[in-house]
Amino acid sequence: MACANIKKTVLNSMKKCLLISFVCILPLCLLNGWPRGFLAPTAAKHSTFRHNSSSRSVTILMWYWPFGRSFSLRGDVCWDLYRIPHCRLVDQRSLFPSADVVVFHHRELGLLHQTLPLDLPRPQGQRWAWMSLEAPVNNRNLRPYANIFNMTISYRRDADVSIPYGELLPKEAEGHLVEVVPLNKSSLVCWVVSNYRSNHKRSKVYKELNAIIPVKVYGRWAKTPLSTEALLPTISRCYFYLAFENSITKDYVTEKLWRNAYQGGAVPVVLGPPLSDYKSVAPPHSFIHVDEFASVKDLGQYLQQLAEDKKRYSEYFTWKHQWRVKLHSDWRERLCKICSQYNSLPREKVYSNLETWVYANNP
Repeated sequence: MACANIKKTVLNSMKKCLLISFVCILPLCLLNGWPRGFLAPTAAKHSTFRHNSSSRSVTILMWYWPFGRSFSLRGDVCWDLYRIPHCRLVDQRSLFPSADVVVFHHRELGLLHQTLPLDLPRPQGQRWAWMSLEAPVNNRNLRPYANIFNMTISYRRDADVSIPYGELLPKEAEGHLVEVVPLNKSSLVCWVVSNYRSNHKRSKVYKELNAIIPVKVYGRWAKTPLSTEALLPTISRCYFYLAFENSITKDYVTEKLWRNAYQGGAVPVVLGPPLSDYKSVAPPHSFIHVDEFASVKDLGQYLQQLAEDKKRYSEYFTWKHQWRVKLHSDWRERLCKICSQYNSLPREKVYSNLETWVYANNP
């Protein structure tokens, strides 16, 4: 009987201790939040990532500026301009030993205007990034760069850091006026082109189309160049704009769509990567793909009929109610984007055959 009472007393004491401990810990949990592992085990890993990434800045070294045009790196550029924290952009080569990522633009390497610092001891963990916004045909001399780069920076969606020429971002619910697109225009189809080569697919399609419907051509090739200020106002007077890429290659969608057509207020007629690539980056019913038609003649007839039907034509602009165009033209923004993805990139990756990757899935 005495033993039973002792056990009962001990159990009651333990219960009281547990209750007091719980009451003490509860306010702390409410103040600091429950341990993430309780509610979302997968979130704990993400939280640790965020903590680690904020413990120090990631240093990105631009070994040389693309096309020899430098940008100011004064202040906290990535935060001040793009709200990307803990990202330090530098272009002083003396900082090579402390750089987390060193970026090399391919054009200068391909033309042999620049070389890699292979004579310098490469710090452990430092990543070298290959960067190019050119189509594969314009990326020369790739074979010497096998087993050197850890990261690709390209317009391609499967690059380690994807830097498209442009994108569409959702508009905020309030404070945006609906853009009015004039429906009465002076030209049916227009095209701005400077680099004209008769063997390009776009040149052949243009010739066939121009034989069916009138195409107003601007640019150096037509000896009617447009200034930057005159470009979009001129395109806005056209029902359709030929957003024809000079290379037919995976994901290669340039400013011809984002700036010239979308911002110019003309319906883009696109020629470039497959229809599926455009559907991945652009809203439905916001463009017309050449491949959707059995012949260029059928395309020309469709454009004529569409321009005459104002209701159907206006439907190609309904995307503007929900989306706005964001152009990417500042190299600093592209470099800052490395930091926002730095912790999620594989640490031991090496491109054993860069040329194979560049030409993958291309005709």
